[in-house]
Amino acid sequence: MHYKDHILNLPAYKSATLLAGPSAELVKLSSNENPLGPSPMALAALGDALHGIHRYPDSGAAALRHALAARDGLDARQVTCSNGSDEMILLLCLGMLNPGDEAVMADGTFISYLLRTLELGGRAVRVPLRNYTHDLEAMADAINERTRLVFVCNPNNPTGTSNGAEEMRSFLQRVPDDVLVVMDEAYIEFVERPDYPDLLDEVRSGRPNLILLRTFAKIYGLAGLRLGYAYGAPELISYLDRVRPTFNVNLLAQVAGLAAIQDTEHVRRSREHASASRAFYMRELRALGLEPIASETNFVAFAIPGDDAAMGEALRQRGYTVTTLAGWGLPGHIRISFGTDAQNQGMIAALRDALHA
Repeated sequence: MHYKDHILNLPAYKSATLLAGPSAELVKLSSNENPLGPSPMALAALGDALHGIHRYPDSGAAALRHALAARDGLDARQVTCSNGSDEMILLLCLGMLNPGDEAVMADGTFISYLLRTLELGGRAVRVPLRNYTHDLEAMADAINERTRLVFVCNPNNPTGTSNGAEEMRSFLQRVPDDVLVVMDEAYIEFVERPDYPDLLDEVRSGRPNLILLRTFAKIYGLAGLRLGYAYGAPELISYLDRVRPTFNVNLLAQVAGLAAIQDTEHVRRSREHASASRAFYMRELRALGLEPIASETNFVAFAIPGDDAAMGEALRQRGYTVTTLAGWGLPGHIRISFGTDAQNQGMIAALRDALHA
């Protein structure tokens, strides 16, 4: 077989295999999911839609695109939907990168940017984090004539940190017009900092080299349906729609997404739970002698003594899965997703036991 070398040489990254017995015995705190579950309104809408799954969905997800546009003051031509944000990242790389082209990203950010860049034969330029946060000045310095994409995760996964409005404004001013800035805002609904950059005005004004990625997987609790969306200039969105597979967003995802954006009560409860969980982990981790990274998300990351893989295994043996971060560029760190109150308390007890073992 004539395999592509740049795909054969990809880092081996897959979801952690649950080895110790049935998965029901393990509490999964490794994927930043919503512990409160999906929107009740979305569940009701799904029940009503099941009889129609013998039909293909709307290939352009028109109703959902129009609803998202209306909610955020955009034209529907500035919105597109995808089979999760990961597909959108792949489509961006497919549409923008030729072999040898470069994509700038942080070293210690969402690993999909690296993998999708390499899959398309691109070169990933990884810029070290500064204080666990995107070093936007250094990222702008890394742009050259081969750069086609710049990935910024704000707030950042897996550290939970964020960049403020002023530094983001300065960064965008430095990016050449022919370089696309991919601003991944998967966790925007959890942000509490008052100076978080609101980039919707940039999109409304038609800025050609900016795209905002959003998702229904996190605060809306629809991770299993795989539904992402993006905001950008009409010309850019039209170009991406030519790359996008037909029927990439399934019928049930479209129906659930439409209902979920109307369920403001579920969003409010989810945000409040994440805020309370964040305060709990900051307090309890410090009591264990650890220093959690300040987070604006529904997870917390921190350095641990010793090897992160060994700690991940120790916690799995105690019934909890977490994300170890050596493969993300942060060796010696783990990330814990917020669970229910009982799961959070059990996680801290397991971590205390593992640290003392």
